[in-house]
Amino acid sequence: MGRRRRRFLWRIGALFVGLILFVSVVATVGVWLAVSALGIVEGGSTARVAAITVLVLAGVGIAFGTRRLRGLATPMADLIDAAHRIEAGDYSVRVAERGPPEMRSLARALNAMSARLEATDARRRSFLADVTHELRTPLAIIRGQAEGITDGVYPADPGQIEPILDATHTLEVLLEDLRTLALSETGSLTLKREPTDLAVLVNETFSSFSGAAETAGVTLAEDVAQDVPLVAIDPARIRGVLGNLLTNAIRHTPQDGSVIVRGRSSGDVVTVTVEDTGEGIPDQLLPRVFDRFVKGPGSGGTGLGLAIARDVVVAHGGSIEAQSGAAAGTTVRFTLPASR
Repeated sequence: MGRRRRRFLWRIGALFVGLILFVSVVATVGVWLAVSALGIVEGGSTARVAAITVLVLAGVGIAFGTRRLRGLATPMADLIDAAHRIEAGDYSVRVAERGPPEMRSLARALNAMSARLEATDARRRSFLADVTHELRTPLAIIRGQAEGITDGVYPADPGQIEPILDATHTLEVLLEDLRTLALSETGSLTLKREPTDLAVLVNETFSSFSGAAETAGVTLAEDVAQDVPLVAIDPARIRGVLGNLLTNAIRHTPQDGSVIVRGRSSGDVVTVTVEDTGEGIPDQLLPRVFDRFVKGPGSGGTGLGLAIARDVVVAHGGSIEAQSGAAAGTTVRFTLPASR
């Protein structure tokens, strides 16, 4: 890095000196021609005037150029070094914002870029670590059960095959979730929109969760206003969003608690709210609840459900938020566009 910096400073210094000498010579020739034409001095005096002019102009030019060079070359060298470090994968590099306004602006842009790259790289590393962790458990179950059956430790009966099937299903769900996240991140998430009756969609989703709610001793209720218009959505995707919210609500609501889904409209927007009387989300977890692989203490699942719900809602042009307090229940609210 030091050799590259010295080479750059030498080149830009030589450029400045060459430019100054060129300007000085041109100016001197102009003075010499003017003096000769006016006949102010003659012979050797003209040469002396020209020489003195060259020295004065060169001295002033070099002094001014050195000052400007010092203010321009050093920040530029810092930027070049930083760019090469970023190219080599060091995203923690930052440069001082100094020099002319243009150099300061360029330094701010480079610092912002390196900060984004550093954050993206950190998320990528964390994501890979989380995926590896989530894959390890079902794979260990499949391998352990399969080896046990192969070695004759376990009998090849349905009771020993069932854990393998459950772990396989877990892998299928995880892979589908990762596929949805990848499509959403690249903007390739395909939505098959159609005008949909929200009340019917909620009722159909409830039918899939009635058994789980009954087992948990949780009451499910719906409250979709009659004036709610049709919504322009992909029914399968939004049913998945509702299903994920209901799964979380039932899981974290104690016996004799309740979960209610509301639907209201305002202009061209329909708001869907899922409220529960459960334990609530801890304050330190609430701001990150829609991030990937974020799970509360004792929470099951992969930690991808709410992240996928957010991506699907945003892909529909809506927004989603969560409100909660310790032992005060949780409310998740998202918006959808009304069908025109």
